[in-house]
Amino acid sequence: MGLHHSHSHGPAPADTPGGDKRLVFAIAVNVLLTVAQIIGGVLSGSLALVADAIHNLSDAAALAIALIARRIARHPADAKHTYGHGRAEMIAAVFNLAWLIFIGIFLVVEAVERFFNPQPIAGWTVVIIAAIALAVDIATVMLTYRMSKTSMNIRAAFIHNLSDAMASVGVIVAGTLIILYDWLFVDALVTIVIAAYILGHAAIEIPKAIHILMQGVPAGLDIADVTAALQEVPGVHDIHHVHIWHIDEHRRSLEAHVVIDPVDMDRMEEVKAALKGLLSAQFGIGHSTLEFEYPDPATTSDDAPLGDAATDH
Repeated sequence: MGLHHSHSHGPAPADTPGGDKRLVFAIAVNVLLTVAQIIGGVLSGSLALVADAIHNLSDAAALAIALIARRIARHPADAKHTYGHGRAEMIAAVFNLAWLIFIGIFLVVEAVERFFNPQPIAGWTVVIIAAIALAVDIATVMLTYRMSKTSMNIRAAFIHNLSDAMASVGVIVAGTLIILYDWLFVDALVTIVIAAYILGHAAIEIPKAIHILMQGVPAGLDIADVTAALQEVPGVHDIHHVHIWHIDEHRRSLEAHVVIDPVDMDRMEEVKAALKGLLSAQFGIGHSTLEFEYPDPATTSDDAPLGDAATDH
């Protein structure tokens, strides 16, 4: 029986209008803010402010990495990348999240050392610069919020910026308490809280990105449920050799062997259309590779050679 091929990797989500321009602007303001925070932190002696500056610099870098990956992901499929370049965003997400973990650990170590060796801090300098930082952080969060809903790559950069906004609030609180009560330990305490927030979010997000890169079954899908649903399609005798994975964050793929009775071989195109429609509508799987087979009466083993087959991509 002949072979039939057709490809559909499923649509990518609509891009956010002006997304790249938003990222470029966010990068620029974060770099300027980082310079101001470092100067202010050195002059005031505030570890929390320097920590916020380091984190803010990482925000700018995270946004730059996200922007580069975003542009690479738009490149169409070619002879060497037949599924396209969509996973570039997953690689960027893992890198940015791993960077967050490193920053969080670094801040914890520095804060513990500051607990035992407190340094004098110019409270008003801390509060003023942190207030400016908070305004920039809020603007950056607003620029990336919409895009973060549909992109794990942008969400990783968004977490950088959101945690930085919270850090700025913490620095303002710490500076105020130092002015009022001379509680120098608050600077280190706020730094630990910032680090804990960073580590917590990174720990939640990084397994998701790695799962996609490891070609794991998409969250919310169970192979047994998908197989059972496919077996309910009229004309399907059996389904086996089922594999489901992410092509990228938004596109799901399936590979399966479909066994149909010989009497239904003339309905193969109809069965194929029904299977693909079910996969798309019920499970969000836009690309499938289905190999059609019919039972061989000479064997009962699923792994043994079956009769004439038609493969559909």
